[in-house]
Parts: sequence; structure tokens; C-alpha cells
Amino acid sequence: MSFVEVLGRTLEYQLIPAHQIDRPTLVFLHEGLGSIAMWRDFPARVAQLTGCRTLLWSRTGYGQSSPLPVPRTARYMHEEALDVMPALFASLGIERPLLIGHSDGGSIALIHAGAYPERVAGLIVLAPHEFVEEKALAGIRAAGEFYAASDWRERLGRYHRDPDAVFRAWHDTWLSPAFRDWNIEEYLPAIRCPVLAIQGEDDEYATMRQIEAIAEAAPGGALGGDIDLLRLADCRHTPQRDQTDAVLAAIAAFLERLS
Repeated sequence: MSFVEVLGRTLEYQLIPAHQIDRPTLVFLHEGLGSIAMWRDFPARVAQLTGCRTLLWSRTGYGQSSPLPVPRTARYMHEEALDVMPALFASLGIERPLLIGHSDGGSIALIHAGAYPERVAGLIVLAPHEFVEEKALAGIRAAGEFYAASDWRERLGRYHRDPDAVFRAWHDTWLSPAFRDWNIEEYLPAIRCPVLAIQGEDDEYATMRQIEAIAEAAPGGALGGDIDLLRLADCRHTPQRDQTDAVLAAIAAFLERLS
């Protein structure tokens, strides 16, 4: 694992070398409780399948990166997309990547692609959020109860310096009154790159309205109709784990179409 200083914080990152030329760098953005390690072998499998150079990093407060310096605000995903990502990419020499984001990471990818459309070659989002649904809040409340009554803290501790801080930052922010009006739909019409949006039919945190909103943002306009929606049966909030083969096949086909 390597480390880089970005905006006064130390971020852990991993670069997997390319095996094919003239393909975009893939950038993986983890979920709200994730890290580099919590992706497991999925990014390596995608890199092997596509031949692309691949970047992963753990955001501030996650994995072995610097702890959160201040209490998280309702705009924490905006801050990552608008401030941290441009600085990180400049530090590592990443230009026009293809973003692959899961859950919070998908939302951050959407914000970044809408704010800097000329800087993104493509976008793959797995169970992203564009607005707050009651289903998400109910799922997070249930997760809080499970965290208090199970060994989830110990399991998260294998991947993070401070599992309690990671969990509370996610759980408490999403359930805070300030977050009820969180919405990133304003960024969707500005996205110019091809998009693949994937969601499980049994997602415990969202309805299909989340990926449908991406397709509806600019029908035949800003996105030029270049958006694919993949709805997966027998799949919850983590498609890359619940339906790995289907997700890998969809990503490979998407990349092949872009090459």
C-alpha cells in the first residue's frame, strides 16, 4: 500500500498497472463503510478483465487514511467530489478516468462527473444515491441496531483504524435532520460521459428510483441517451458481491463499447 498527501491529509491508495494501452484509468470509490481492503479482490478482477490501470483509495477517516479532522457535514460527499478528487488526481497524474463507485462512492462519482464533465471518460455506479428515501433511513436505523447487538464492530475493525468513528460518521450523518434534504440531482443533467448504473432488486437501502433518476435526468440530451440501467434479481445493496459474475460481465461489455 502507498500513501499520498492531499489537502493536508494522508490517504492510502493502490495502483494496479495497465495491461493494455489506450484504455482509461479505472478509479474505484468505496461505499460509506468501505475502504481499499473492503473491495476485496473485485477491483483486481476488473483490472485483469479489462487491462486498465486501476486506482483505489480510502477516503479520509477510512482504512489507514487520516482520521476525520472535524465532525462530518451533510455535504461530505460534495467535499470529496469537488475538492479531494481533483487534488488527488493532480497528485497522482490521473487524467480523464472512468469512475466506478459503490453506494456513497457512486454518489460522489456522479457529483464529480456532473461538476467536471470534461474530466471523466465514463461512469459506472453500483447502488448509488441521488436523494434520501425513507427506505434508506429505515435500513440505516436497522443497521444501527445490528451494530450495537452483533460483532459488526470487530469485523469493521479489520479494515479501519477506528471502526466506531467510521460507523457513526455514516449512520449519524444520514439520520441527522440536516441530511433529510440532501439531493444531488442538480448534477445529473451536466454529465456528458457514458453511464452504466447497476442496482439490486432487493436493495435494502434504496428503490429503483435511484438509478431511474439518472436515466431521466436528460433523456436524449446531456447524456445523449448513452446510459445503461442494469437491474439484478437476487441482489441487495452490494451488486459486486451478490451478483459478481453479472457485474463483471456488464463492466467488461461497457468498457469494450468505449474502447
